[in-house]
Amino acid sequence: MLRTTTSVPAGTAGLDPCIFRTRELRSQGWTRSAIELAVRSGRLIRVRRGVFASADAPPEMAKAASLGGRLTCVSLLRLVGVFVLDDRRLHCHMPPNAARLPRRGPQEVAHWRDLSGPALGTHAVGLRDAILQSVLCQSPRATIATLDSLLHLGLIDLEALRDIFAELPARCGVLLRLVDGRAESGPETLVRLILRGLDCSVELQVWIDDVGRVDFLVDGWLIIECDSRAHHGGWEQQVRDRERDLEAAARGYVTVRVIASDAFERQDWLRRQLQRVIAHRPSYSPRTTQVPHRRTGETRRIEARIRDVA
Repeated sequence: MLRTTTSVPAGTAGLDPCIFRTRELRSQGWTRSAIELAVRSGRLIRVRRGVFASADAPPEMAKAASLGGRLTCVSLLRLVGVFVLDDRRLHCHMPPNAARLPRRGPQEVAHWRDLSGPALGTHAVGLRDAILQSVLCQSPRATIATLDSLLHLGLIDLEALRDIFAELPARCGVLLRLVDGRAESGPETLVRLILRGLDCSVELQVWIDDVGRVDFLVDGWLIIECDSRAHHGGWEQQVRDRERDLEAAARGYVTVRVIASDAFERQDWLRRQLQRVIAHRPSYSPRTTQVPHRRTGETRRIEARIRDVA
């Protein structure tokens, strides 16, 4: 049985160490012949000289180990279930004193930044360092979506996130002011950022009697739902969605369903379409309560700074 004494930081407790050096195996009582037998039987995979992966190791970790590094950045975050927009490259943290490393391919990114916290042994950096690097690697909107996901999943809180941003360049600080852990998916974050740039009032995760919780309520009358194939592809879910839309319409609301692929790939088009819809405000409002978060001069300044960061 493979054992490890490596401590696992909070937030990645389910990500067990699975890359082992020969000396680690020997310290657990493995003989050279036992190691070779495990390799021949498939229990261990030799990823490079003196480094082995368990048979159930994630392929990304095994590949990072084969390059002489640890999994980091968006590659590690995606592996633990955090939303990452579109970066499918393998991100590896390389030791600063590394020498004679294997050649990397075009889809393999090396990071040399000094680690600010403990690593997960020989297989991955810690969650803190992965977050730090992901902010520097992604576009502003993709970064906000990833940070929203981290907060929503409970892998980090705002206080810890502020502490991480204290180590980042000052220009990144504007992004922290736009994160919101109420977003339940990446598309929700991207749509929220689009709506912030329009002349409208926006509420998130609003409960409407007999309809349920909706993703966005705009100007008190327009419901916007973010749909993906994963959660809205089945016929039964389609039926439930239509029933909700009819109930909302009976109460005077208009519902627009945004598909995830448009939020990912056609943001400019989606912004124009939503702007056209919002422009047709009815003379009435189903809701009489005041709707907060109207776009302000401060919001416009933040958006301008996001464009500068991008």
